[in-house]
Amino acid sequence: MKPTCTLLTVLLLVPLAARPADDAIKAKPKPNVLFIALDDMNDWIGCLGGHPQAKTPNLDRLGASGVLFENAYCPGAACNPSRSALFTGIPCHRSGLYSNRQQMREVMPEAEIIPRYFSRNGYWSAGSGKMLHYFIDAPSWDDYYPNKERENPFPPWMDFGQRPKNLPRAGEWQYIETDWGGFEVSDKEFAGDYLVAEWVSKQLAAARDKPFFLACGIYRPHEPWFVPKKYFDLFPLETIQMPPGLKESDLDDVPAAGQKLARNRYLEHIKARGQWKQGVQAYLACVAYADAMVGRVLDALERSPRRDHTIVMVWGDNGFHLGEKEHWQKYTGWRPTARIPLIVRVPKGAPGLAEGTPAGARCSRPVNLLDLYRTLTDLCGLPEKPDLYGRSLVPLLKNPQAPWPHPSITHLDRPDRYAVSTEDWRYLHYEDGGEELYDLRSDRYEWTNLAARAEFAGMLETMRKLAPENRAPLSSAMLPNSALTWVPAANGPCPASKTTTNEVMVAFINYSGGPIKLFRVDAEGKREPAGSLAPNQTKRVQTRTGQVWLVTDQHDKDFGHFTVGTEAARAEIEAAQ
Repeated sequence: MKPTCTLLTVLLLVPLAARPADDAIKAKPKPNVLFIALDDMNDWIGCLGGHPQAKTPNLDRLGASGVLFENAYCPGAACNPSRSALFTGIPCHRSGLYSNRQQMREVMPEAEIIPRYFSRNGYWSAGSGKMLHYFIDAPSWDDYYPNKERENPFPPWMDFGQRPKNLPRAGEWQYIETDWGGFEVSDKEFAGDYLVAEWVSKQLAAARDKPFFLACGIYRPHEPWFVPKKYFDLFPLETIQMPPGLKESDLDDVPAAGQKLARNRYLEHIKARGQWKQGVQAYLACVAYADAMVGRVLDALERSPRRDHTIVMVWGDNGFHLGEKEHWQKYTGWRPTARIPLIVRVPKGAPGLAEGTPAGARCSRPVNLLDLYRTLTDLCGLPEKPDLYGRSLVPLLKNPQAPWPHPSITHLDRPDRYAVSTEDWRYLHYEDGGEELYDLRSDRYEWTNLAARAEFAGMLETMRKLAPENRAPLSSAMLPNSALTWVPAANGPCPASKTTTNEVMVAFINYSGGPIKLFRVDAEGKREPAGSLAPNQTKRVQTRTGQVWLVTDQHDKDFGHFTVGTEAARAEIEAAQ
């Protein structure tokens, strides 16, 4: 029995020996977290060198005070999969959420997102602006602006007036917000992101008895590219330089699936209208505007007594093409979409990184937004959350040159479309077996596909082995690709229906910010009740071509209407401006 007693004594002492360190971490004051999101922001910021004319002094000064990740990638090639993976810690290939046409709470109804986890562990969690994909997820936040119960993350913007401003819409295929222009107004008069930055700044100054997790969602440079004209004036049209990543015939060595994905009609339409340079100018203007809003928040933090006790993270959800690979928009696996800004600054004394981050450090290791959830819990000394898939970036925040054998995965809109990034190489795979391989050391713009070259067969096989395995199928909770035209009540009376026998499915999505009612309108213009939708709720109905659907508020005041087309479509009920 003596050896057994000795072993038992050792087993009892081991956890006891570990407790002082654990207790020391838990006893440290919890740092605050300022979590800033930028929408559709590619690498066109000064410190990343994506475009020589980019003006981002505020992002640059933050990068000079913390760690800039030069090879950070998004987990999904669009807003919804990227943000959903970040906030849940669950990658696309595990959740089955790959597309903007899905809804996070339909696919992952029980997932606990970052603010909820922080609230459960002693934090006050609040936010403003777009953090998730066009909804707030009210139960997960202690406070939000605008009112979280309305599930509309956007404060009011100025009235943009008659549209389009500069780019005519070529058809139903064109996103209605693809347009640009400057307005002779101040930032305050423009509203929108200004109001987000103002609300967040006020929270930074407020006294609290808890540490905070404070999220700030800046919507620009997401379309429409409308901002105050002074930001356009920073980039005179005659001086505009086209994107550095442009190359003629750049798709010649790209597989057929990649070519089809790239040529989505936008660039052809923009060129035909003589608007390419204007589009580049507008994106640069929106980047400068977004940077100015970030600057307002950073200045508020500098004035705050919490300046030296607040972790700052700034990230972009995905990038954007402006003609590279003959593509306009996002949704691809190439770097203009996949590579995003990520800057982290940690103050001294944080439980998970007592020495704080080195100032002005740059990290070239391949990381992913999926890693941020676990990184935050580690930095703040919160209990380990075992269902997270990302890796903690704390070792790289401590030493940006630390070994990092992990690839970064970016998913496109279906399971077998994805990109794999290492520090020096990138691999793209399509559902038909098409492949691309790029050596970033000599080809940062991915101009030369090496996948078919025999001398790179070994590297191709190495990259193939890094692909995610057992990829979840695309969730069946999909929304149609087409969208019906929303006609506000202010534009005129609701017409009578002129239906055909063609049956189609329509998914009504309530983005109005309040509860609404639906009515079918018959051939005589009479309305028939068809149910109601809470904020952010989706309702799928079988209907017919030509059917008119009237939307009212909860008091039966007309809000707007849709007329059903010939194919399945989304009916997105917009917030009143």
